Amino acid sequence: MSLRSVCVFCGSRLGRNPSHAEAARATGAMLARRGWRLVFGAGDVGLMGEVAKASDGPKLGVIPIHLLGRERVERDRSAMVVTEDMHERKKVMFMNSDAVVVLPGGAGSLDEFFEVLTWAQIGLHGKPILLVDVAGYWQPLVGLVEHVIAEGFADASLRRHFQVVPDVPALEAALAAAFA
Repeated sequence: MSLRSVCVFCGSRLGRNPSHAEAARATGAMLARRGWRLVFGAGDVGLMGEVAKASDGPKLGVIPIHLLGRERVERDRSAMVVTEDMHERKKVMFMNSDAVVVLPGGAGSLDEFFEVLTWAQIGLHGKPILLVDVAGYWQPLVGLVEHVIAEGFADASLRRHFQVVPDVPALEAALAAAFA
């Protein structure tokens, strides 16, 4: 069986709630313990850095050239890819993964989530997309998706393209089931 890879999209800031950083560290540790490769944004800042620092397993960091001077690059990595821009970064991360995990984050994380969700909706992939709803962080997003469906801008089938899990143990179980 080939190495399973998990793309983790998350904030390049820590946020205000300490449980977000705890979940990021638990995610990195869980991926390493399971022997799953972490595919991430290559930085050592924010939640992204917490995931990477907690993972002593295989990693693939992907960073756009314009962020090399702005974000410290996580040094303990198995491989790194430098891309031309943010769009290419998302594509490289996605193409090198078997599943997508979205931890709390800001505009970039929302962009990443909606792009992979759109790709799933139009049939470009069937990879699992998992929102880790630490302390209810993603509930407003889930409400927005429900609103979009209720207003007729998406079919109810949009819901089946992603799964909301409450914590890292549930994330681990969902990934294990997806990889079985």
